[in-house]
Amino acid sequence: MTQRKNLTAQSVHPVSLGGRLLLGAGIALILITVFLLQVKGANPEWGELWMLRPLIIVPLAGAMGAAFYFFMDHLRDEGGWRKILANVLSLVVYLIALWLGTVLGLDGTLWN
Repeated sequence: MTQRKNLTAQSVHPVSLGGRLLLGAGIALILITVFLLQVKGANPEWGELWMLRPLIIVPLAGAMGAAFYFFMDHLRDEGGWRKILANVLSLVVYLIALWLGTVLGLDGTLWN
């Protein structure tokens, strides 16, 4: 009698895409919330719900940066200098996405 082994392909991704998106959006949401809570005496021209725009756009941008991090896992899995390159590139792309999301979210309100 021969023993049969279950051969399954292991995923490169230790965490699902949804988990990474939530983490990236959560970090961005915390950062923009801390930034917005420091605003005193908002301009009445901005309207009553002016904070909703940055509170929606910035976490979406953070989620897109986290998606890039997720898709770089195949390069990170190779190890060596490619892992360092993937980590540095992922961090730079996340920070750029966060910066662009902040600019888009605050345009017309705090940054006129």
